[in-house]
Amino acid sequence: MSDARVELSRHSILVGLALSMIAITTIGVGGIAASGIVAERVQGSGSAINVAGSLRKQSHRMGSQVLADVMNGATSHGPLLVAMTQFEASLADLSLQNALRRQPDSDYAATYQAVERTWRTRLKPMLAEEALPGPNLLPAAHHNELLAVIDGFVDEINTMVAQLEADTEARISQLRAILGVALVLIVMVLLTAMLWVRKRVLAPLDALLDNATRISRGDFEARNHLSSQDELGRLGQAFNTMAGELGKLYHGLEQRVAEKTAALSRSNQSLELLYHSIARLHHAPVAPETYQAMLGEIERLFGLSGSMACLLPKHEGGAQILASSLPVCTDSGADACARCARAHASEEHWHYVRECDLDVLVVPLRDNEGLYGMLRLALPAGRRLEDWQEQLLKALCRHIGIALGISRRTEQERLLALQEERSVIARELHDSIAQSLSYMKIQASLLQPVLAEPRQREQAETILRDLREGISSAYRQLRELLATFRLKMHGDFIDLLRRTVKEMSDRSGVPIELDTRLEGCHLTPNQEIHSLQIIREALYNVVRHAEASHIAVRVLHAEGEVRVSVEDDGVGLPPASATPAHHYGLNIMRERAAGLRGRLEVGNRAGGGTGVYLCFAVEREQAALGVPMAVGTLSEQAPRPISAPDPVPLAP
Repeated sequence: MSDARVELSRHSILVGLALSMIAITTIGVGGIAASGIVAERVQGSGSAINVAGSLRKQSHRMGSQVLADVMNGATSHGPLLVAMTQFEASLADLSLQNALRRQPDSDYAATYQAVERTWRTRLKPMLAEEALPGPNLLPAAHHNELLAVIDGFVDEINTMVAQLEADTEARISQLRAILGVALVLIVMVLLTAMLWVRKRVLAPLDALLDNATRISRGDFEARNHLSSQDELGRLGQAFNTMAGELGKLYHGLEQRVAEKTAALSRSNQSLELLYHSIARLHHAPVAPETYQAMLGEIERLFGLSGSMACLLPKHEGGAQILASSLPVCTDSGADACARCARAHASEEHWHYVRECDLDVLVVPLRDNEGLYGMLRLALPAGRRLEDWQEQLLKALCRHIGIALGISRRTEQERLLALQEERSVIARELHDSIAQSLSYMKIQASLLQPVLAEPRQREQAETILRDLREGISSAYRQLRELLATFRLKMHGDFIDLLRRTVKEMSDRSGVPIELDTRLEGCHLTPNQEIHSLQIIREALYNVVRHAEASHIAVRVLHAEGEVRVSVEDDGVGLPPASATPAHHYGLNIMRERAAGLRGRLEVGNRAGGGTGVYLCFAVEREQAALGVPMAVGTLSEQAPRPISAPDPVPLAP
């Protein structure tokens, strides 16, 4: 057995409790055994006292019988002989013999032997003489002596009875003393065990329970001070060890929770920054206000000393500083910006430079197609961005680069659309104003020789009338072109379309119904301009010639195509022979539809009125993802008939 187990067995609570139980059991068993022994010795004492007491009575009876025989002159002494026989039987009684055997050396034994000797030597012989057959002739002196002997004999018997009674009382007192001592010892052992249990068991258990309660409330500094080597002492030491380990784990968990909370807070702030930045970039990708607000949030989140965002020059000249809280770059000329662009032309090229006692992180703003600008973040000396800050900055710079790239490409597309629109306008000028002026020139050349002949006045008036109509038509077409030139493509396509419809409705006083369903479709600037001009020209023709009471405009997207319809309930198209001269609107509309690589159909409706139907295709990516499509990138498709949108009843 190891020393620890030996030490534990020496101080064990279970051993102490076992010893207490053994002591109580030993005292109880010892008391019971001693009581049994005493009771065994007392057993039969009552019978012995009764028998000894009966000897006195029998002695007096024998004396009385002798006197009765003498007085009666009896010759037969049978009763006396019977009394003597009974006396001898009582004197030899088993209870008296057992008492004698239990105490052979006691006063009772000596007295009993004296009584027995007196009976054999004196009283019995004298009684035998009195019981001789025949008349009793013994003298009176003999009778008096017999009575005196009986009286002395009775005194001896009384002494023997008293000794028996005293011995019994002594045995009872001894039994009482044994039981009292056993009871006192048991009570003392119980009290000692209870005090020991209170000190060694209850108090430590209360301390452990109190500490357990404190730990359950989160107080992991709770410790007990049990120094004993028993089970509870060992349990207290184990409890202290457990509390220490729990405290370490709890503090570790608190630290981890704090770290996770800080990480979640940073993630929330990062997501909020990304959300606000993307929203700003979506509405104004190159506006200084966008970058001023964005850089302010980055400075607060990263704890920066300053920041700056600039765009590289498109042509000759310096960089365009969008927003800055840093000193103006000392070298922002064209050559310096070109060197900066070449230095950061590589993919994800970040580096720190030392400027004005600050460590400045220079980050390029680029996408897959090119470099657009630079972002400069100033940190305190010796400090570097953390991993989460670098990841957030990479994502943010990637979105800025994409927004700048989209803005640059959108600007290029608008320039292309503007150039194409200028080409269309040139064609319109050639087809309308130029043709009208050429016609008027011919009419003027015809009018000159006619005016020289007064007889050709009617022919001159006809030429003048045609010339006047040509001038009016040219003037009207010029006004239409001027209105087209003044059309501003600012805002959303749907808003522009609503404003156009409202303008035509206000001008004509005719209600115009507008239905647009372009969900998931994004038109390029070129498509927006041509579609809007075709709708505008169709509405202008309806307002001028149709005499309609209701007009419906529908722009729908379905099956990868955009379908436009302008319908009215007017008088319809005139016959081809009745088409007025100098009217080029339909030709211009067809040219615009060809520019969209679409199809245009114009004709009378079955229910009356005129219908203008335009259909052109959009690429799958352009329709599904809303990606702007460059002019001239539509794939060639076989022409197919235009399916007009579902007819909408026109108001009468």
